[in-house]
Amino acid sequence: MKEANSNSSILDLIGVGIGPFNLGLASMLTKVEQITSLFFDQNDRFEWHPGLLMNGTTLQVPFFADLVTMADPTSPYSYLNYLKTQNRLYHFYFLEQFHIPRVEYNHYCQWVSKQLPHCRFGQRVNQITWHQEGSQDYFSVQVEDVKNGSITIYKAKNIVIGVGSTPQLGPSFQSLDSDQFFHSASFLYHRNRCREAKSITVIGSGQSAAEVFYSLLQEQDQYNYRLDWFTRSEGFFPMEYSKLGLEHFSADYIDYFHSLPQEKRDNRLQKQDLLYKGISAGTISDIYNLLYERTSCNNEVPVCLLSQVEIQQIKKISHDEEKHFRLSCFHQEENKNFTHESELIICATGYKREIPKCITELKTLIRTDEKKRFVVQRDYRLALQIETECSIFVQNNELHSHGVGSPDLGLGSYRNATIINSISGKTIYPVSHKTVFQQFGIPLETKVKESHS
Repeated sequence: MKEANSNSSILDLIGVGIGPFNLGLASMLTKVEQITSLFFDQNDRFEWHPGLLMNGTTLQVPFFADLVTMADPTSPYSYLNYLKTQNRLYHFYFLEQFHIPRVEYNHYCQWVSKQLPHCRFGQRVNQITWHQEGSQDYFSVQVEDVKNGSITIYKAKNIVIGVGSTPQLGPSFQSLDSDQFFHSASFLYHRNRCREAKSITVIGSGQSAAEVFYSLLQEQDQYNYRLDWFTRSEGFFPMEYSKLGLEHFSADYIDYFHSLPQEKRDNRLQKQDLLYKGISAGTISDIYNLLYERTSCNNEVPVCLLSQVEIQQIKKISHDEEKHFRLSCFHQEENKNFTHESELIICATGYKREIPKCITELKTLIRTDEKKRFVVQRDYRLALQIETECSIFVQNNELHSHGVGSPDLGLGSYRNATIINSISGKTIYPVSHKTVFQQFGIPLETKVKESHS
């Protein structure tokens, strides 16, 4: 590690990680001259779930959920302006679809990131510490250049953590990670290995599991593998996508959810899985239609879809010098055990959010609840144990405090507008409330009347 260089000026904001949310924040800050900022990401360029950018997959939200539009439709960094610069605006107009290809969304974000000099890729944030010198306090941010190992120290009054999540395999299965056992997040990197397999099992019930299964199903008649899909969920159910259901992804619902005691928030989240974890109805339809086509004229296909299955153990085994896996399974409703063998296993088992190592030194400053989660205030600022003018904000690490909209791209611009307004101390980007038709709690005027009665 090389000797550190120091940058003496104190920035208003440093963003850690450049995913869609922090990239949106960086884009929106270009119109705010009074806030100085830098954003760092250890990857050499922007990439959004590159292992899942299969042909035919789309965002699950309308294109309005780009980096900026829901807060600033006039921004030069909107998806529509991207299309204009790519000479694709009329193509999109004739397409007449709200849900855009996922691979194009990734390219759009790359297009934006290349225009923002305050977004620095190939730069790893190793450590953040808090300092107080007399009446001045600030965060010291140690940044390492990934290629040459040089270290630079930056100072900032505010930190925005936007490092995203990491694939989750489960502690007992992590040792199995290989080209035969992997998370769906790296599916495209193992695509050729899948084509060589004699049997493949997909585990999980969300959108990623469905997209991987459908992609494999499309090629099954060409590569002749057996294909199984297991989930411990009650079934292969569609995501809730009714218009009134979608209103839960609004500032109004965040207001209501954040006002609840934490115990009630946790209970509420347990009942809302299908608002953000189910499968799109379109993907389910595509799978069913293809299965129907393949089984016409009394044809049989080596496919099995089975729900309510808990995978209790996975062991490596060998058959005639071929390596396989034996899965010990339990059917929850029938209360029966069974075994299943497969050459290749793909785990679409979700993602986990961890406290990034770079803020280890700040743990004593940050308030946590009884489950060791951040206490996140309404403006996405972490509650601290100390009195300071410095603040730490989080992007998509507040599901427990702000509700199901936390990972939703459609609320990214709203959250960034809130963060910018909070840091600046004034309304730079107006945020809208009363944007839904339903009410999530007793109206305020009713509460006031009751309190006086």
